[in-house]
Amino acid sequence: MLDLTFDAPKPKVISGATGDWELVIGLEVHAQVASRAKLFSGASTQFGAEPNSNVAFVDAGMPGMLPVINEGCVALAVKTGLGLKAQINLWSAFDRKNYFYPDLPQGYQISQLYHPIVGEGEVIVEMGAGIARRVRIERIHLEQDAGKSIHDMDPAMSFVDLNRTGVALMEIVSRPDIRGPEEAAAYVGKLRQIMRYLGTCDGNMQNGNLRADVNVSVCRPGDYEKYQETQDFSHLGTRCEIKNMNSMRFIQQAIEYEARRQIALIEDGKSVVQETRLFDPDRGETRSMRSKEEAHDYRYFPDPDLLPLEIEQAWVDDIASALPELPDEKKARFMADFGLTDYDASVLTAELEAARYFEEVAAGRDGKQAANWVLNELFGRLNKDGHPITDSPIGAAQLGQILDLMAADTINGKIAKEVFETAYTTGREPKEIVETEGLTQVTDTGAIEAAVDQVIAENPAQVEKAKANPKLAGWFVGQVMKATGGKANPKAVNELVAAKLGL
Repeated sequence: MLDLTFDAPKPKVISGATGDWELVIGLEVHAQVASRAKLFSGASTQFGAEPNSNVAFVDAGMPGMLPVINEGCVALAVKTGLGLKAQINLWSAFDRKNYFYPDLPQGYQISQLYHPIVGEGEVIVEMGAGIARRVRIERIHLEQDAGKSIHDMDPAMSFVDLNRTGVALMEIVSRPDIRGPEEAAAYVGKLRQIMRYLGTCDGNMQNGNLRADVNVSVCRPGDYEKYQETQDFSHLGTRCEIKNMNSMRFIQQAIEYEARRQIALIEDGKSVVQETRLFDPDRGETRSMRSKEEAHDYRYFPDPDLLPLEIEQAWVDDIASALPELPDEKKARFMADFGLTDYDASVLTAELEAARYFEEVAAGRDGKQAANWVLNELFGRLNKDGHPITDSPIGAAQLGQILDLMAADTINGKIAKEVFETAYTTGREPKEIVETEGLTQVTDTGAIEAAVDQVIAENPAQVEKAKANPKLAGWFVGQVMKATGGKANPKAVNELVAAKLGL
């Protein structure tokens, strides 16, 4: 069982000219389904293909072409819902959302307004040890993505690339439970992490595979609690939607600016107009895009070409039985099985590949020691070189070898770091490095004692100082390690130095 005992973080408070204001945020996250084919056609979803090369007739809106549902996309949406502890609706239906845009060749988008495939769920967003926000998921629905209009290739013309048209998206709609910019970014990050664990979305924000529409409003302290008690939105301020955010940093900047913009308007005696806005990262500000549309503006109606989607509970149960261990469960297990701190377990489970790497290193070994080497030596070097864990020059088996050599007293910690560096840069096996380069730890007490005697004999003045201040004995240890090329057993050196000095 997971320990779900936590305190909610305090809401973001902005001081205005007339008093304090609090933020209220809800997000609509568009996650591209990790399928090789589109939602209603067999066209490829490969990123980076030549413009308009991944387009089937149905995607292009050709007359007489009928959509055919991709069962794999449905399965991945169900899997996502299960991962978010959400209700799976065995009966759902598709609707047409009608609007005109050059990169929408059908003149409508197939979506799910009235009957989504996934209902209410939740996400626990950690904001520190023992601090977390429970964000309610209102729904997840499947829909088609639109194409892409390109305006910067010609001074007089715009171009349209339909490769994304028809790509399956999961729109994950939250309740307005998020109370600050950092929480919003953390929430998107947690969704990304869960979906990457599930394998339902790769979370690549740079490629547009994960985007967020951010709804922001402000209210006075105490008003949000009234909303929570009544679910009456009149207690909250007028919201504005910031479209297509694909950066955690920009999400935070946009929320901060938009909240302050709304506060300035209200305190100046003006009203906040419900609208859709864009964020300009160069200026760090939002600007008006269009007035906010309502559902009736899109003339939704059931798609006549698609029957309602009916799935069986047994099929859902099969998907549920094959769910992988999710981030919260994995983190709790790492803490319990390996004695890791909350922080270390959080870092190691942030990415599935890192968690797998650590677990392979820690298998049958000291978990805390394995965590220290992965977090400090490996991650430190990977960050310095700009490598992801998947491109690590040193494998988990090799790092495990280094820990085994230390556990067997074949090498000490100092030599282990040298072996790590050599293995990292050359790809050689740690055991082979130790053997061929003569790095085996000196455990012969006779040889170590001889080195200790020599250092003491050569430094009589330092001996007197150490006897007066035992902390200075470390100087002798350092000199002996230097004299033995760092290969002496540190424990044996410390014991011999203390004995020889009478400490």
